[in-house]
Amino acid sequence: MTVTNRLREIYQKNKELFTAKRILLIMLGTAIGSFGITNIHQRVDITEGGVLGMILLLNHWTGLSPSILSPLLDLLCYALAFRLLGWDFIKVSAVSTVSLAAFFRLWEQFPPLLPDLSGYPLLAAVLGGMFVGIACGLILRQGGSSGGDDALALIISKLTRCRIARAYLATDLSVLLFSLSYIPLERIAYSLVTVTVSSFLIDFVHNAGRSPAHQESAVCGEEEPTEAEEPVEAEEPMENTEEPDSFDQALEEVSEC
Repeated sequence: MTVTNRLREIYQKNKELFTAKRILLIMLGTAIGSFGITNIHQRVDITEGGVLGMILLLNHWTGLSPSILSPLLDLLCYALAFRLLGWDFIKVSAVSTVSLAAFFRLWEQFPPLLPDLSGYPLLAAVLGGMFVGIACGLILRQGGSSGGDDALALIISKLTRCRIARAYLATDLSVLLFSLSYIPLERIAYSLVTVTVSSFLIDFVHNAGRSPAHQESAVCGEEEPTEAEEPVEAEEPMENTEEPDSFDQALEEVSEC
């Protein structure tokens, strides 16, 4: 294959991967999520689990902007889980990482754009969870990640051989515990409401309009049953040596439902 043909092949593959619709929806998701974090979470002292919560934690103790912390933490997580995630997932997630950092920087240039909800922590927790849940669901639906949470959960699941849902829960609870260093226990309770709301909406938005079979395979890592069992088993060693092309394929390798 000549260099020209190889470049044409790479261009065609990335052209199909980075459609205008996909990029716009990822940007919409990152805009919504960063808006909620900036105008609700940071002002009301509620937090999220995973990488978003770690961004808020480090922002409080170091003073570094989320627009700097977000790409740094994402890159670290993606580097650790590169072999599990695959190139396509990394490339799409890179778009969301850059976009999220850019929108964090944008919202920082404005005064608060929502009323101060410090006196209404339950309302703030629900609204904050809605912003984050819708945002992450939109991004995951496009095959990317809103943060390094997915990579981190995959690493934990792979190393401990636990189910992916438990790995997510472990990262969320760990960040919430660390957040007690600057958030009162009462606000951590409201943060649990935020995490619950966002988790529900992530799942809802990610799977909206999809068939039950597709939802089950995407979440649990199950494959549709086939009549020919032996050929599938014979091909398994070869499949295990391949780099996954999507987050759903990576989930299939580590999840046990």
